[in-house]
Amino acid sequence: MTASPSAATPGRVRVAVAGLGWAGREIWLPRLATHPRFAVTAVVDPDPAARDRARANHQVPSAYADVDDIPADTVDLVVVAVPNHLHAAVAARLLRRGVPVFLEKPVCLTSAEAAELAEAEQAGGAVLLAGSAARYRADVRALVEATADLGAVRHVDVAWVRARGVPDAGGWFTRRELAGGGALVDLGWHLLDTVLPLLGPAPVAHAVGSVSDDFVNDDAAGAAWRGTATDTGRARGDVEDTARAFLLTADGTSAGLHACWASHEARDRTTIAVHGTGGSVTLSCTFGFSPNREPTPVLTRTRDGETVRLPLPVEPIGAEYDHQLDVLPDLLAAPASRGAAAADARRTIDVIERIYRCARPTAPTYALAGTLDR
Repeated sequence: MTASPSAATPGRVRVAVAGLGWAGREIWLPRLATHPRFAVTAVVDPDPAARDRARANHQVPSAYADVDDIPADTVDLVVVAVPNHLHAAVAARLLRRGVPVFLEKPVCLTSAEAAELAEAEQAGGAVLLAGSAARYRADVRALVEATADLGAVRHVDVAWVRARGVPDAGGWFTRRELAGGGALVDLGWHLLDTVLPLLGPAPVAHAVGSVSDDFVNDDAAGAAWRGTATDTGRARGDVEDTARAFLLTADGTSAGLHACWASHEARDRTTIAVHGTGGSVTLSCTFGFSPNREPTPVLTRTRDGETVRLPLPVEPIGAEYDHQLDVLPDLLAAPASRGAAAADARRTIDVIERIYRCARPTAPTYALAGTLDR
């Protein structure tokens, strides 16, 4: 069912939300519907019931089954929150039509998809923006500001370890062909989006890592706050629930990464520790929406044997998504935004691909007897 879009409110960005799964339904649509700088003019999803619910709940004037059905002159931006394996393809189709896109993480699943997005952005003349919100957290911003007093950064440790938090166990999220990977693609994208700027501009020269899947098919390890999948007869998950990696840049700065959907820990915790020539700063908090979280973010600085706690502003869970929406209209209009998201995505997915190649080595190929060149 489709209705004509209402007239745009002057000064507000006309936005459509494509994909009404958990992220589109719970994170983006409610925030966009109440944000003063946006007007939600359409929702897009192949499920008619999902479209009807979204329209009724948020008074959205139009609904479509496919992004190709959106009239290009009725939107200023499309938020793409479809399943992972469709991210790049759907975004590229919109960009080539000249429709700007805000793409939920992971922006792409391969380096080839990153190149496709860059080509589509250039071909259509529309800007691509990326949806990894961790850097918009107030505590992360405070951490970044505190690193200015550390001198040269030598090493960064980042970890997001959940006690129980495998998303949609048995659904598309845990199928490699649809999700692109497990905890490394999901949580690791947020961690890399945070850590790579701290490492500086030098390319990552080496990336090694390991993965494991001890919890991914354990029903007790599921992410209860995301709801329970209702499909029956699903295939077992074939992605990792834990990834560990070590990165080294061309100028010698290093980073350790630990992304974990489930573990034997008591709480879900995110830790970022930056070590420099003039001391270290450490943030302990919890990214995401899990209720099993650290009660209060804590930021400390250690120097010359003394550790002091640094002040942090108090903000509600999920505020980083509101902060990101606050700046989105200005990013949409800024010429410098063109190409930036694709370049960041290319760096991120290159690291992820190298970690996976190391963790899942390709089986050796053996020539048949008598076929070797002499």
